[in-house]
Amino acid sequence: MVTPLVSVLLPIYNAGPYLAAALGSILRQDYDRLEIIAIDDGSTDNSLQILQNYRKSDSRISIISRENRGLIATLNEGLAVARGELVARMDADDVAYPWRLSRQVDVFKRQPDLALCGAGVDFLLGSRIIRGRPDPVFKDNLLRILSMFFTIFMHPTVVYNRNIIEEDILYYDENYKHAEDFDLFRRLADRYPAAMIPENLIAYRIHGDSVTNRHKQEMRRTHLKIVAENLEREGLEQRTRDLRDIGDAVSTETVRRAAEWLLALEERISRLPAQTRPSFEAGTLNLFYFLYQLIGDEMQPLLTHEFLTRTAKWDLIRRRERYGLRASAYAPWFSLVSMSATRQVDALSRYLQSVPAAAVLPSYRLT
Repeated sequence: MVTPLVSVLLPIYNAGPYLAAALGSILRQDYDRLEIIAIDDGSTDNSLQILQNYRKSDSRISIISRENRGLIATLNEGLAVARGELVARMDADDVAYPWRLSRQVDVFKRQPDLALCGAGVDFLLGSRIIRGRPDPVFKDNLLRILSMFFTIFMHPTVVYNRNIIEEDILYYDENYKHAEDFDLFRRLADRYPAAMIPENLIAYRIHGDSVTNRHKQEMRRTHLKIVAENLEREGLEQRTRDLRDIGDAVSTETVRRAAEWLLALEERISRLPAQTRPSFEAGTLNLFYFLYQLIGDEMQPLLTHEFLTRTAKWDLIRRRERYGLRASAYAPWFSLVSMSATRQVDALSRYLQSVPAAAVLPSYRLT
């Protein structure tokens, strides 16, 4: 692959507080054969003005501005107008490290049959950064199988290779709103080679108004729908209603059924061939933690206690969580106090592990 044109697909909706940092981080890449497809999806803040100001000084930015149509329509529109052999995703509230694109282009040059790749992220919380750690799940497991259970890449780290992916495959499906990346990655990983770069190339911003936070319940519901479809396709599960229902409502009944369903799935996976079994086991473990988090967010300790007891997975959670939740059978109030304390300890731990963002991103205005 000769030096390819990279199209950076940047959807924007009311991203005014963060957009300058995101744009600046792309324009200052050490790889300069790029175009930015910036689509203003009906913003009501100053996002369009920021785009126009940057466009005056850098012709690599193309601006599309129109009424609000939603993220999926915006992403598909961007794919349709992008000219590059490689298409890189970027979110308007994140910050790319200067070497992000050059690192990813280099991977495609070394592996010309590669269809897509993702990378690790650091986490940007206000004015501080928490360094992300490589997830060991990617070391020895098959991405095709992992992609059946969870979103294998953080969406704004992904680059697609249009020399490999057929045009009618590279699209986001409206049927999987708020989990459209999960759906696309599972479809691509099932057909093409994919790779995870074990390096953090993005500072992923955490804030209360992010799409993930605003649509968490719908995202989880669609996530479970996708997992169910994948397992049905593989012939591993047919009673997927027991999995899907807990996404609609967390109750004693749905928790019980989900726990029993998970145990039955683990039994079937234990009989799979040795070549694929570890990857299915890793995916199922990730699904357990997904359900554990979903149930825990209800702040009803008895439900979490029920789930852990029925799945017999108490040893898979942190010790301080285990102590607090075990008490819920006879003192739910104590568990609530313990859960609140755990959240505070976690917040303090994150702060102590973080570093000032200015030390990592000295040249960017972050807000």
